[in-house]
Amino acid sequence: MSAALAASENPNVQVKLFERHNRVGRKLLATGNGRCNLSNIYAGTCGYHGQQADFTRPALSRFHPEETLLWFQNLGLFTVIEDSGRVYPYSDQANSVVDVLRLALNKPNISVLAGFDVQKITKTGTQFQVDCMDEQIFCDKIIVACGGLAGTKLGGSMSGYKLLSRFGHKSTRLRPALVQLKTDWGGVVALKGVRSNCHVRVLKDGALFSESTGEVQFTEYGLSGPVIFEVSRDACCGSGQWHAELDFLPDYTEEQLINELYRRQNAHMPMDELLTGMLHNRLGRVITKCSGIQNKRHTSELSHYEIKDICRSIKAFDISLTEPMGMDCAQVTAGGVLTSDFDPDTMESRLVSGLYACGEVLDIDGDCGGYNLQWAWSSGRLAGTSAGKEAL
Repeated sequence: MSAALAASENPNVQVKLFERHNRVGRKLLATGNGRCNLSNIYAGTCGYHGQQADFTRPALSRFHPEETLLWFQNLGLFTVIEDSGRVYPYSDQANSVVDVLRLALNKPNISVLAGFDVQKITKTGTQFQVDCMDEQIFCDKIIVACGGLAGTKLGGSMSGYKLLSRFGHKSTRLRPALVQLKTDWGGVVALKGVRSNCHVRVLKDGALFSESTGEVQFTEYGLSGPVIFEVSRDACCGSGQWHAELDFLPDYTEEQLINELYRRQNAHMPMDELLTGMLHNRLGRVITKCSGIQNKRHTSELSHYEIKDICRSIKAFDISLTEPMGMDCAQVTAGGVLTSDFDPDTMESRLVSGLYACGEVLDIDGDCGGYNLQWAWSSGRLAGTSAGKEAL
């Protein structure tokens, strides 16, 4: 949509947007848990990954977050910026973002062909032939903006990679990013649905792999939530022992917690209420149980070493990790079509003139928090502007 709108700014260009679903923007509706975290004011040139992360610089510098918000404002969208830099529609509804884009696409020189599943693209001479079942459409320029494999239930597919491979473009290994992490620890079932603000450290063979602070959500399979998405990229890939170390009270020192537990012990609190008010009740009970303490005991019976064990569990709760959830659960695809075969200043293929690509289909993925949608708007706009300017 971003590419089509940018190309259509040239009034002499006729733009056709091919969409294999019945309506455009289906995957966008699910982003940000239905709120659509459409950008991040800190999504400049950092926060992106791939074999050539610097490939993002031209697109992001020409259409940076501030300019993106102005663009959306001109489309009629009200937005709000959270302290973290994340940008959401003021309505807190993803459909507001999709609706203003759909309205913007209603231009005389844009045709939206919904339910048009592109099967093949070939080039003869200077023209491209786009095939869908028994229908063929001819174009002077082609922009592949199919997204990645992530979110298969919402439309993620291999189509973009396959279309570009016909022109000699190769892809890196595809893997899920911004995804839940599984565990084989049986206690996670008792915590299903519990949320907690934590500092999370992912360890591989005891060495720090990644870390972040934010909300963790326990699921029946393992760990989810924004902070898990932030630390999940390439976690549990390859051999080795993987663990998550969770600090459930990162703003408090172990000494402060020990003093508080001594206070509660002197107040003769029941054992199963020892951590009430500090942590979610279910989480508190699991922590005392994992510290080897039975609820039938009284807090007055706790030794100094047992209190220290409880504090260590609060500050460094260890959970084994086995693997990430699959592509159907991932928000973003890590890996993609090699960026070395595209011009970062135009998004045009170096192998085939008139062929462009943008967004997640390329080997670029961003951090959690609006970075990936910012890349979509910026790269799409650059591809659209380049193709529209040069169109015959």
